[in-house]
Amino acid sequence: METESEPYVRLATLRQLHRVVAELNTARSLADTLQTVVDGIVVGLGYELACVNLVRPDGDLVVAAFAGDPAAEALITGRVGSRASWDRRLTMGENWDGLRFIPHSEGWVLLEDDVPQWHTDGPDPRFEDEWHPEDRLYAPMYATGGELLGVISVDRPRNGRRPGAWGREALQMYAFQAAIAISNARLRANMQRALVRLEREQQALRASEESFRQAFEYAPSGMAIAEMGGDQHGRLLRTNDALCRLLGRPASVLRRYSFSDLVHPEDIGTLLRTSAEGGRAELRLGRRDGTYVWVSLRNSVVADAADGPRFLLTHVEDIEERKRHELQLAHRASHDSLTGLPNSAELRSRLGARLCRRPQSARATAIEALDAAYEGRGPVPEAVGAGEHGFRPDGPHTFAGPDPFDFPGGPTGLGPPGGGPGEAGPYDHHVHAVAPATDVDDGTKGLAVLFCDLDGFKSINDRFGHHTGDAVLIEVARRLTTGVRDGDTVARLGGDEFVVLADGLGAADAADLAVRLRNAIIPPIRVDGRPVRVGASFGIGWASCGMSADEVLRSADQRMYIEKRSRSKAHRRAG
Repeated sequence: METESEPYVRLATLRQLHRVVAELNTARSLADTLQTVVDGIVVGLGYELACVNLVRPDGDLVVAAFAGDPAAEALITGRVGSRASWDRRLTMGENWDGLRFIPHSEGWVLLEDDVPQWHTDGPDPRFEDEWHPEDRLYAPMYATGGELLGVISVDRPRNGRRPGAWGREALQMYAFQAAIAISNARLRANMQRALVRLEREQQALRASEESFRQAFEYAPSGMAIAEMGGDQHGRLLRTNDALCRLLGRPASVLRRYSFSDLVHPEDIGTLLRTSAEGGRAELRLGRRDGTYVWVSLRNSVVADAADGPRFLLTHVEDIEERKRHELQLAHRASHDSLTGLPNSAELRSRLGARLCRRPQSARATAIEALDAAYEGRGPVPEAVGAGEHGFRPDGPHTFAGPDPFDFPGGPTGLGPPGGGPGEAGPYDHHVHAVAPATDVDDGTKGLAVLFCDLDGFKSINDRFGHHTGDAVLIEVARRLTTGVRDGDTVARLGGDEFVVLADGLGAADAADLAVRLRNAIIPPIRVDGRPVRVGASFGIGWASCGMSADEVLRSADQRMYIEKRSRSKAHRRAG
C-alpha cells in the first residue's frame, strides 16, 4: 500500500520526467539530441553517470554521449564496443520489464571484454538493494521497426539503492522517448539535407526530389504537404502511407481535407495558434472510425528555387501511447493503489477547490447564495449547470471543469477578484460553502464531510493477515461508493480511514447518510470463504469558507472520535 507521502514523490518525479522529455525535442541536431538524452538522465532521473551507446552502420556500438563525470567522459567517449559483446550483455542478468540489470556478482566476467567501461572499486553492499559500483543497468532503445537503435547505460543512483518499480518504469519510459527523439533527429537531418539540395542549382533538382520523395514516403511517422495561401490554404496535397494508416483513410480521401477538418473540436484553437513556420502542437486528429488519436504536429515551409509556390510540410508523430502513460501516471499519483479511490492529496485538492479564504459572516441557504451570485454580477457560474452540487453528473469522483470555484487570484479562490481577502469583488460568483449552525436541521444545505473509521479492522489484520485486511478495505470502498450519489466523493486517507464529501445536504440528510453507510458496511464480508465483520464510526463535519481543508478534516475526525467513544466496544463492532 502507498504511504501518504508517496503520491507527492510520484508527482515530483512525473513533473521532472515530463520536463526532461520535453527537452528532447528542442535539440536541433543528432549530437545535441544525444547529449540532451544523457543530461536529462543525470538531471531528472537521479543517476550520477549516464551514457548513450549508439549503433553504427557496421553494427558495433560507439559511446556517442556521456554525462556526469568529465574524467570518465574524456576516457571512453568515442570508443567502440563490438555488437557481439553488447548482445551478450543484453542477455545476461535480470530482465526488468525491458531493462537489463547485471549485478556485480555476475558482471565480473565482463571486465575483460571490449565494451568501453569505467568504474571504481567499492565495498560489498550492506543491505539487499544497495547499489554496488560494479552493478550495471542498461536501457535498450529500439526504432519503430524493432531494430536496436542504441543502449542507455546508467550508474550511481543518488540514493545509493537499486531503483524500485517506480524508478524502473520512469527509466523505461524515458528510454522509449529518447529512441523516438533520436529517430526523429535522424529523420530531421535527412529532411534538412533534402531541403538544402532542393534550394541548390537547377541541375541537382531531380536528384533532390527523389531523395525527398523517399524520405517522405518511407518515413516511419506520418508526413503531409499542404497548400499555403489562397482559397485552398491548408488543403492536403500529399500524404505518406504512415499518415494514411494512422488516420485509417486512403490518400485520395485525405486530399479532400485540411487539418482543420480533421482536428478534434476542442483542439481547433491549438491548431490555429500553431504558426505555419516552425510551428508545433499536440492535438487530436479524427480517424475514419470516428475515434481520435493524439499526435504531435511539427511544421516547416518548403519553397522552390525560384521562390515559387510555398508549401507546408507537416510531420505527424503518433503520441497516443505517451498520452496514455501520462494519464495513467497522473491517476496513480492521485488515487489509492489498493482501492482505486482518490487519495489524501486528491481529497484535499477537491475540498480546497470548494473553499475560499473569505468566511461567510452570516449563514445563507443555497437559494440565498445563488441570489447573491446573481445580484448585479453577470451570469450564473457554470458550476450551477454542471450538476446539482457543481460536480459532473456523468461519473463518480470528478469535478466539473474548468473549476467553477477558482478565482484568477489563486488556485483555490484565495482572494475574490476586485477585492482583497474578505471583500466581495464586483464579479464574485463563488458560491460560498456554509455549515448548519447546530446539529438540528434548520434548512441550511452545505458540504458535509463524513469521516469514517472502521471498528475491529486491526483484529482482522492481526488474526487473518494483511491479505484479508486488504480484501476488506476493497469491499468497504465498494460499498461506500455504491451508497453515495454520483456527484459525491469517496476517498481513502490511509489505513482504515475513509472520507465522504457530499454537497447540498442538511444536518438530518448527513445523519441519515452516515446511518445508511454504516448499515452498508455491517453485513459480513466473505474472504476466501470466511465471513468477517467490521463496524464503522462516522463523524460529520461541515466545510465552510474561511476554513482550510485540514481544518475541515480535523473537525470531522474529532467528531468521529466523540461518536466512537459514545458507544461500547461491542456496540461499535456491531455497527
